[in-house]
Amino acid sequence: MARIVIVEDDSWMREELVDILQKEGFETAAITDYHDIALQVAALAPDLVLLDINLPEQSGFEICKSLKAKGIGPILILTSRDKLQDELHGLHLGADDYLTKPCNRDRLLARIHNLLRRFEGQPDLIDGGQFSLDPNTFTLYKGSQSLVLPANEGKILLALVQNRPEIVSKSALSEILWGTDQYIDENALQVNLTRLRKSLRQFNLEDQIETVRGQGYRLRGQAKP
Repeated sequence: MARIVIVEDDSWMREELVDILQKEGFETAAITDYHDIALQVAALAPDLVLLDINLPEQSGFEICKSLKAKGIGPILILTSRDKLQDELHGLHLGADDYLTKPCNRDRLLARIHNLLRRFEGQPDLIDGGQFSLDPNTFTLYKGSQSLVLPANEGKILLALVQNRPEIVSKSALSEILWGTDQYIDENALQVNLTRLRKSLRQFNLEDQIETVRGQGYRLRGQAKP
């Protein structure tokens, strides 16, 4: 039985969605505390998230971005905002579908079933912008291509993806690779980064890693055409 988490601040709409989904045979959980929503959703390990945009403490767009960074999906945005720019923005941030309220019950259920079929059996991938990364196997995906990264390269890339577009410090990477926040050896870290860039070159992504002098590294920009 698929578990669907509902993020909707309108109590009437929330109860209606719970009723519709439970009658369809889904397990449901509804968020009613709007602090740290992404963490709450992640803890529930959903098979699908129904996400409103107009929420009390944080924009649904920000929550969508946070959930995708954690590898959580699919996400179906269900909102009263019907402007094309809102839909495009949501899809750009990683939402997998977008419906406006009020929404026909059968249309909603059809979209949910379609998303669940699409994602069934797929690994939980984290969105890197130009690529996706399986955080468990460190498999890098871009289009129809895939590559399993060595452990150290995968750990570095995962840290950069999870924190993008923020800078990841050298000490943080040292903690991830060697279990200490003391910056051990610049050459050792540089060797791993050089190897990672070489791996990314196979996907035309080597320029995605930016060195920020005196601070660390981060993901940036678009892939080369």
